[in-house]
Amino acid sequence: MQRITITLDDDLLVTLDALSQQRGYNNRSEAIRDILRNTLTHEHTQHGGQNGYAVLSYVYEHEKRDLASRIVSAQHHHHDLSVSTLHVHINHDDCLEVAVLKGNMHEIQHFADDVIAQRGVRHGHLQCLTEE
Repeated sequence: MQRITITLDDDLLVTLDALSQQRGYNNRSEAIRDILRNTLTHEHTQHGGQNGYAVLSYVYEHEKRDLASRIVSAQHHHHDLSVSTLHVHINHDDCLEVAVLKGNMHEIQHFADDVIAQRGVRHGHLQCLTEE
């Protein structure tokens, strides 16, 4: 392992320390390594040739006009990416879905963007893990 020195402005250092404490890192180096790994994973997902796994989670209004059928249609259109889907009824109006996906990262990103951009999807997040 190599030792390096970096320079951070005061505000960024305060943010790093707060993040380190919040996530339970023992030191700044662990936090910076994790941030760098996450950034590199994100960068790898942008290359179309990479394959891997992803978790797409989103909350949507199930009564929104045709939204549920549009989401199901998108899922069927990308059936080759789907490993599993979990559907949870949050309350009378909202549902949470978590989809485990496997395949080409560019296609996964395209599918996630299509779902998250649907009118009535309130929150959406894609977490990617590329195969090495």
